[in-house]
Amino acid sequence: MTFKDLNLSNPLLNALDDLGYTTPTTIQHKIFSVIMSGRDVCGIAQTGTGKTFAYLLPCLRQWNYSKDRFPQILIMVPTRELVKQVTEEIKKLSTYMTLVVVGVYGGVNMKPQELEVENGCDVIVATPGRLLDLVLNGSLKLKAVKKLVIDEVDEMLNLGFRTQINNILEKLPPRRQNLMFSATITEDVEKMMDNYFVNPERVEAAPTGTPLENINQNVYHVPNFYTKVNMLEYLLNHNPDMSKVLVFVGTKQLADDLYDEIAPKFPDEVGVIHSNKSQNHRFNTVEQFKNGNYRFIIATDIIARGIDISEVTHVVNFDMPEAPEAYIHRIGRTGRADKKGISLSFVTDKEKDQLEDIEGLMNYAIPLLPLPDDLEISSVLTDDEMPKVRMKEVLIKLPKITEGGGAFHEKSEKNKKVNVKIRHTDKMMQKYGKPLKRAPKKK
Repeated sequence: MTFKDLNLSNPLLNALDDLGYTTPTTIQHKIFSVIMSGRDVCGIAQTGTGKTFAYLLPCLRQWNYSKDRFPQILIMVPTRELVKQVTEEIKKLSTYMTLVVVGVYGGVNMKPQELEVENGCDVIVATPGRLLDLVLNGSLKLKAVKKLVIDEVDEMLNLGFRTQINNILEKLPPRRQNLMFSATITEDVEKMMDNYFVNPERVEAAPTGTPLENINQNVYHVPNFYTKVNMLEYLLNHNPDMSKVLVFVGTKQLADDLYDEIAPKFPDEVGVIHSNKSQNHRFNTVEQFKNGNYRFIIATDIIARGIDISEVTHVVNFDMPEAPEAYIHRIGRTGRADKKGISLSFVTDKEKDQLEDIEGLMNYAIPLLPLPDDLEISSVLTDDEMPKVRMKEVLIKLPKITEGGGAFHEKSEKNKKVNVKIRHTDKMMQKYGKPLKRAPKKK
């Protein structure tokens, strides 16, 4: 099957030809006719399977030009980076269409975004928080929305956007088509579909937890953080084919710590990205990596979902994720578009339970590789890795306080004196032997 076999318009086919796309992915051809039918849809597909085009192609195929300045298509995504990416994809597909798309997200000045949406748009791509801000201040009207797309919905709920999403859904026109895309269907996702969707059809490209066939996965057992640092340095020095590497860590602090350790050894080759970095820093880091200026970037799970970075050669799980599903999203950054990819995971004793959960989810035992003989094993431990000494808590019994007792000291004579106020009349009586009256006041 090719895109020409789908019921696409000439402008979309011409745009796909310009982009060099000829064959739809599994999710793209399975979901196209369902969305075109007008039914509510829940698409379940792993990262890297072409979900963005899967909903954009039918939505843009059914879009009709309107003089109305209010958007007909609303797309909600979890991160600023994904807003930027989806917006760019829409612009590529609408090269031969007179369509206006606007992307809005938090963390930047809202005024320019207010002006953009007030000038009018056909498609709006937004993070839930900023979208709700624009709706509440009156800059954006949702009365013309015909299609709602919620992408990476499970991640949005994990990030705490439930209230904002519910508020937005309450403000949308009741007659609309709802499209939801998620890699995992959680209880919260089910509840949202029950409340706001009308008999949605589920379209699944691959079962959740299926290991991606194009990715070669391996594990190294390492003792501690600094040995992990040495291992990463060793792999980068000994494997020139590691030319575009994503290194995932567990926390923002660990991302900064690893960057401080590794950056001096690879000057101008490494970037770091997490949610505490400024918006410009995050965009620039991703662009530098996409363009090949950075050999590798250190990141938290903020870029594990949705961001399309082509030709990533390796994914390194410097720390194992808490949620097993996050592992699938991480390694899905490589092995995209039918290309081969490699995933390497560094696992300490404390992380073995997380590894077992991941293998249980995938029903696949990840092969274990031996550490290189000439790898330097560090004996230095971080504060978190230091063994915790637990002291037995000894309760000291305080003496019972009894009432009374204690020393009593008689006041000295001078301290016994009591100040007594003597009236003027009594003073005069004592001095003159008779009371003296004050002279009457002159009138």
